[in-house]
Amino acid sequence: MANYKKLFAACSIHPVRRPCFAGIICLAFILAGGALLSGCKNDMEDISELVSKFDTQAETAKNVEILYSDSAQVRVRVTGPTMLYYLDRQEPRQEFPDGVHVEFFGPAGSITSELTARYGIRMERQNQVVVRDSVVWHSVEGEKLESEELIWDERSRKVYTQKFVVVTRPGEIIYGHGFEADQDFSYSRINAIEGRLKTDRLDKELE
Repeated sequence: MANYKKLFAACSIHPVRRPCFAGIICLAFILAGGALLSGCKNDMEDISELVSKFDTQAETAKNVEILYSDSAQVRVRVTGPTMLYYLDRQEPRQEFPDGVHVEFFGPAGSITSELTARYGIRMERQNQVVVRDSVVWHSVEGEKLESEELIWDERSRKVYTQKFVVVTRPGEIIYGHGFEADQDFSYSRINAIEGRLKTDRLDKELE
């Protein structure tokens, strides 16, 4: 399995930093101890709640670029105008609330396909990127995929969805439910095809 390296660049505002969790825990115990000395009773739920407030805070970065490389070669580039980095030890994640743009690169270093969506989120522990709302993928060969959700699995290098999809290819439009493809979209399939429209035949009828 390739070992991806993630590089954060062009973060002009509030660069992402990991918190010192040891300091947070110490602060929680100090506050709890001070409360006990003053005659107030604090249980472990209070301490856990205090720590969780620190854990769930988010830092903001602007004009973000994330590069995924394999054997010193860039394979994927993710960019977005805004990224929220949630400092949650249980579920760290990066959210793109203002839209996300993903570029996939081939072995020669050229862009093979691009993906855009109005919303995206990367689940750090699951190594998955989920994009939603007006998802559009298109390749340099003229293929286009439209859906409301698409999931990219970094480990398996697969892209998939169980939602309704519309795939436009030269000469035809295919629609159905469920879609899966390789990361570079060299292989793709619709799980349940519901219809197929030959656009070249339609063009002739409209002439």
